[in-house]
Amino acid sequence: MATHAIKLASPNDLRLTVKNMLDAKLRENHKPARTRRNQQRLNVTMKVAVACPDGSDQHFTFGSNVGTMKDEVWISTQPKVDHGETPKSPNWAISLCDILEKKTMSWALGNDTCEKEECYLLSDNYAPVEEMAPTTDLPVIGTIPACMNGMFARNGPNPKFKPLGGYHWFDGDGMIHGLKIKDGKATYVARYVQTAKLQQEERYGASKFFKVGDLKGIPGYFVIFLQLLRRILGVLDCSKGYGTGNTSLVFHNKKLLALHEQDKPYNIKVSEDGDLHTIGLEDFEQKLEHPFTAHPKIDPITGEMFLFTYQFLAPHLIYRVVSKDGIAGEPVPITMPGPVLMHDFAISENYACFMDLPLRLDAMGLATGGFVFKFDPSRETRLGLLPRNATSGSQIRWFKIPPCFITHAVNAWEEGDEVILTCCRRDEINLNPDQEFKKEKAWGIGSRLYEYRMNLKTGNVKHSQLSNLDAEFPRINSEYTGRKTAFAYCAIFDETDKITGVVKYDLRKESSSAESRELKVGVFEYGTGRVGGEAIFVPRNSGMDGPEDDGYLISFVHNEINDTSEAVIIDAKTMDPEPVAVVKLPRRVPHGFHAHFVSEEQLRQQD
Repeated sequence: MATHAIKLASPNDLRLTVKNMLDAKLRENHKPARTRRNQQRLNVTMKVAVACPDGSDQHFTFGSNVGTMKDEVWISTQPKVDHGETPKSPNWAISLCDILEKKTMSWALGNDTCEKEECYLLSDNYAPVEEMAPTTDLPVIGTIPACMNGMFARNGPNPKFKPLGGYHWFDGDGMIHGLKIKDGKATYVARYVQTAKLQQEERYGASKFFKVGDLKGIPGYFVIFLQLLRRILGVLDCSKGYGTGNTSLVFHNKKLLALHEQDKPYNIKVSEDGDLHTIGLEDFEQKLEHPFTAHPKIDPITGEMFLFTYQFLAPHLIYRVVSKDGIAGEPVPITMPGPVLMHDFAISENYACFMDLPLRLDAMGLATGGFVFKFDPSRETRLGLLPRNATSGSQIRWFKIPPCFITHAVNAWEEGDEVILTCCRRDEINLNPDQEFKKEKAWGIGSRLYEYRMNLKTGNVKHSQLSNLDAEFPRINSEYTGRKTAFAYCAIFDETDKITGVVKYDLRKESSSAESRELKVGVFEYGTGRVGGEAIFVPRNSGMDGPEDDGYLISFVHNEINDTSEAVIIDAKTMDPEPVAVVKLPRRVPHGFHAHFVSEEQLRQQD
C-alpha cells in the first residue's frame, strides 16, 4: 500500500487534510452496492506519514487514532451498515411521540429517571465508552502463548444514547471489545454492533425504542403503546428487529455472530488489522423467522449448531438445528404452560436439555406495579430432555425439580441411563431494576455450582451442590461440549456482584457428603480493587488428544483504583497465581457479558 506523505505547517492542519484525502478516496474507489438485505460495509484504509517542519514530537488525535507527529499511522473510515432509510414520517408524528414519552415519564416516575438521577448501572465502570479504532503494539508483560493467535472478543451493553426513563443492564447497545493477537503482539479495538435499532436511533440522535428497564407498572403499558404508535406513524421500523446484539458471540460456518436472545444474529467480520465490521443480519437464507438464543451450542464432533428461542405467544418455545454448513433445519415447536425467560440450555450426545424455570414473562403483572419478569416459586419447575434430532415437541420428556433459577449451564453428558447436567443454580432471582440499581449492590448473585442427574429409566432426578463459592459465567474446554467434562471454570463474585477472580473445578472429585461436595481445585484472584469478566478457555492444542485442561484462560480486568484495564492470561492447568501474560489496554473496558475466542485458523476461514 502506498504511503501518502503529508508535510504540515502545524498539527492543527492534520484533521482537515486527512479528512479531505479520505473523502476523495471514498468517492474515487467505492460506489454504494446494495445486497438483498443490506449494503455491505466499505472499509477505506490509508497509510499516512506526517511530520512537522521543525521535527517536533507533538501529539494529535484523529477520531480514535492517536499517535505523534513523527509516526506512520493507519487511519480508516467505516461507513455504516445500511438497514434501510428511516421510515418516512412527518415531523409532527416524531414530535408528538417524543412529547408523550417525556410527559408520561416525568409524571409516572417523577425524579426517578436516568435523565434526572444518576443510574448505578450507568456510572463508574458501567458507564459507556466511545468506539475505538484498532490500537496496535500494546505493552505486554510476560509472553502471550502461541496458541492464542486469533481474536479474543467480549460483548456487552454500552448505551449510545442516555435513556429517558428507566434503565436495565440488559438494555445497552452491544459493543464488542476485541483483542487481536498475532505472534505475541496485541491490538485492541471497540466497535458497536450496528443493529437496525442503533442505526435508526443514530439518525434521530436519541433513544427511541422501548427498554426492558421501562417495563414496570402502569407506565410499562404506555411504553409498549408508544412503540406501537411510533411503528404505526412510521417513526420506527421494527421489521429488521429491535435487539441490541449485546449479549454474547459464537463462531459457526465461517461467521462470527453477535447474539441477543430477542433478535436475529448479526454477522461480524474481523479484518486483518484487527478491526470489527458489522456485515448485517444473519437469517440463514431467510429461513430464520424468529429470534435467536444468546447461548447456542456447537457440537465439536458434528459441527452442528443447536439453538432455541422463547417467546410470549404459544407454543412459547422453538428448537432447531443448523448444519455445519449453515443450513437451518425445520423449527420444532415445544408447547409450554406459559412464557418463561429461558436464558440457556445444554446438549449431550443425544439430547437437548431445556430448563422450564419459574422466572416468567408477566405482562399482566404491570397492572399491579410489577416488573415484566417475575420469579414465581409456586410454578412447577422442570428440566426437559428432547432428542437432538426430534421432529416434534411431543418427544420431550420432563423431570420435576425443586424451584430454582439456572442462569447458565456448564455442560451435559450421558452415563448409562442418566443424563448429567452441571450448571450454576440459585434459589431465586429478582431482575427488577427498581432501587437495586441505585445502590452499591445490584442483584444478589447467590449462585452455586450444581449437578442434576436425570434417570431416563426411572424418571427420577438427583441433585447436589458441588461448591460453596458464589460463582457464575461457567466455561469449559469447548472441545468437550456434550461429552463428559472433567474441568469447569467459573467467575467468582463478591457481595457487590463484582468478579474478583476465577475458580477451577474438578468435576471428577469425590466427597464423603452426597448433599454437598466442594470440587474447587484452584483459584486465581485478580487482586485488591481489580474486577474481571468472563474468563474464556483457549486450548494449547485443538481436539481431545491431550489433557483437557492444557490451555489458558483470558479475561479483561479493570483496575478500579487507577481506572485502567488490561487483558490477563493465566495458566488453566496450574492456576498459578502469577499470570502468564498481561496486556495493557489503551483505556478502560466497561463491565460486560459474554466473551469468545476465535482462532487464527477460523479468522482465515471467514466469508
